[in-house]
Amino acid sequence: MLRLVYLLLALFVIIFGVVFAVLNAESVQLNYYLGSAELPLSLVLVLAMIFGALLGIFASLSFIIGSRRSASKLKRSVEVAEKEIVNLRNIPIKDKH
Repeated sequence: MLRLVYLLLALFVIIFGVVFAVLNAESVQLNYYLGSAELPLSLVLVLAMIFGALLGIFASLSFIIGSRRSASKLKRSVEVAEKEIVNLRNIPIKDKH
């Protein structure tokens, strides 16, 4: 059932993309630092969206790496604490009475 939902969702996205490309087929002049090119509007929009997503990923990489480093430190701390708990449980209790 879940596979069917994914298939329908993928089909919807493909149809939406094709309709978007057909409706935005006009050519636009794209000027960039090294020159210019005439491309379809739909392609320019998709490329801009991909470029923005990549910039967002690169901007968040330092946060992701820091979070992973912090998580690994915390995991090591938990392992040390668990070993200490096991060692404390294995020590026999001496009664003073």
